[in-house]
Amino acid sequence: MKRHIAFEALHNFRDLGGYQAADGRTVRWGRLFRSDSLGKLRGEDRDRFVALGIRTVIDLRYPFEVERSGRVPHHQGLAYHNLSIEHRPYDQAGLAPDVEPARFLADKYTEVAHDGAKEIRQALEIIAEDTGPLVFHCHSGKDRTGLLAMLVLALAGVHEDDIVADFALTEMATERLVADWHASYPDLTLSWPAYGRAPAEIMRLFMADLITRYGSVHGYAAEQLGVDDDLVAALRGQLLHP
Repeated sequence: MKRHIAFEALHNFRDLGGYQAADGRTVRWGRLFRSDSLGKLRGEDRDRFVALGIRTVIDLRYPFEVERSGRVPHHQGLAYHNLSIEHRPYDQAGLAPDVEPARFLADKYTEVAHDGAKEIRQALEIIAEDTGPLVFHCHSGKDRTGLLAMLVLALAGVHEDDIVADFALTEMATERLVADWHASYPDLTLSWPAYGRAPAEIMRLFMADLITRYGSVHGYAAEQLGVDDDLVAALRGQLLHP
């Protein structure tokens, strides 16, 4: 299967299947997806989405973003959860040009990992309990989505190198994400040249920060999120091939 799934208006919709876990099992294809905003689904794009059989959507955006840009179109049998994991809004496009992306965003992810502990835990529980295809997303499918993807894959036992490489795949969508921003805000100036970028170093730094503080990503999940062995086992049972 292809990791990238083509849509007209979505630029960063990806299947998280195929990654190998430490125990030799692999993440199931067609089971867990990540995306940019599903509020953009219209017409044939909506038909493509429905054909994937996705039954659950976790929207990681702020409620004001959902109101401004729309949510995934409703269809029968689709469960929708809005879990805003970020609690301190900021204007990424308006950052000063000299803000270095790797250190700045790694610090932002660490902030979100602690501020949004309750919502992140809820997202993990939904993924662990849901037996059908599921997608989680934010606005660009990079930062908040990347954080949750890292955590799910790490708890599933996927190697750090694969997690970092998955994060960096957003670079393939950067040009179109930037174009979307200009189309949405024609009267504003995009001042941060790193907008929409996803250099691997961001995720490397973020994971290293968690490891330094908690000993491992699992240590962070246990201490900050209350993730126990049962939840990890449930995640692995849902996501990995036996």
